[in-house]
Amino acid sequence: MNNEVTLEELDKNLRATIKMSVDNEQKLDELSRKLGVQEAELKRGLERAELAEKNLKGIEDELELVGENMKSLEKSAEKALEREEKLVDKILSLQGKYKSTEARFEYGEMNITKLNQRIDDIEDEIYREKLKVKKCSDELNDTFDDMIANY
Repeated sequence: MNNEVTLEELDKNLRATIKMSVDNEQKLDELSRKLGVQEAELKRGLERAELAEKNLKGIEDELELVGENMKSLEKSAEKALEREEKLVDKILSLQGKYKSTEARFEYGEMNITKLNQRIDDIEDEIYREKLKVKKCSDELNDTFDDMIANY
């Protein structure tokens, strides 16, 4: 009897162990399937991460080029500003020279007008003097003619 009880207990334990084994195999299958799904998702995630890293690298390279272009443009802008400042200074200098030249021109024009007036006055005076000389010459000729005729 004792053996029968032990045998029943062992049989009961065997059935419980078999049931646990079956349950554990089902859980193992389910966990294996979940692990397969997770591995596939991990693989896809890694592929996306690699693609994102490649894109990021491309964007970083592009950003570096943009940065270099910006530096180049800044240098060009600085040079352009320097040239502009020099040209503005040159323009101001030329404007000053122009005003000075224009003032000298006006002064020269005024002097020419005065000189032309003076020349006209002198020509008039020369003409009057010529008339006086002619009158004196005519009087001398008349006097010489009178002297020759009378003496």
